[in-house]
Amino acid sequence: MKKSVFILMAAAAMLVSCKTKTVEEKMAEFNEWNQTFMDNYRTRLASFSDDEQEAAEAFADSAYNAFLDYNKAALKANLDNAVGVEALKQVYSDIEPAELAKYLNKLSAPLEGKDSAFVAYLKENVNASLATAEGQVFTDFTVQHVTGLDANGEPVYESKSLSDFVGKGKVFLVDFWSPWCPPCKAELPNIKAVWEKYHGENFDVLSVAVWEESRGMNWKNTVDTAAVYGIQWNQLNNGHQEPASLYGIQGIPHMILFDAEGKIIARGDALRGEKLDPAVAAALGK
Repeated sequence: MKKSVFILMAAAAMLVSCKTKTVEEKMAEFNEWNQTFMDNYRTRLASFSDDEQEAAEAFADSAYNAFLDYNKAALKANLDNAVGVEALKQVYSDIEPAELAKYLNKLSAPLEGKDSAFVAYLKENVNASLATAEGQVFTDFTVQHVTGLDANGEPVYESKSLSDFVGKGKVFLVDFWSPWCPPCKAELPNIKAVWEKYHGENFDVLSVAVWEESRGMNWKNTVDTAAVYGIQWNQLNNGHQEPASLYGIQGIPHMILFDAEGKIIARGDALRGEKLDPAVAAALGK
């Protein structure tokens, strides 16, 4: 189903009306549109029967695009007030880093409290993403990887760095994941398939567990989950926040493909699902 003309007209009307309204009125209109949109979306989505899943997915995709269009338009039109900040919260994860940097540089809305912290976080994240974009050489990090337990049952730590693997003559696929993450687990069969197909003197895989503690888990959960899912390739557990922060990663799973010299070939959505095998094959010249 295509985006309705009504939605596009509503977005256009909002942009025109915002020129003459107070910030409070703009915010009320913005919130009302988003709330009404989500209510209608949930109602319509629930109306699809089990045998209408293809139609439901098409509707969901169309609705999501309409939602992004409206909120991006609101962001562009309100960079000087609080509506722009609220719109940014809705769409920032769907905007490429270079484009997001432009919005952040133009944003002049008064910021305080949580809004100030949020924008500061985004700026730091965007800078990290741009510094680790395709074509850039890898940024190193070190984690205190747990190799096992000592005689007293205490963890044995070993300092391991990304540079122990990447930039040493092999194409490397690095998967940032966590044991609590269902989409991460769903991606593991794809990673396993390319590892089994290509690993050797020219290619290998490294899984880096991050944010384990954010859901009350730790390195032990990573080790156990890796065993359940048959991860036989290189692993680093106990990664915490730093690896994800250095690469501007906002959500996992997130994969990055490095060439033999450690330069980033591809990352993110370009490596998800069925796109992974062709990307690895191309990197290996196959």
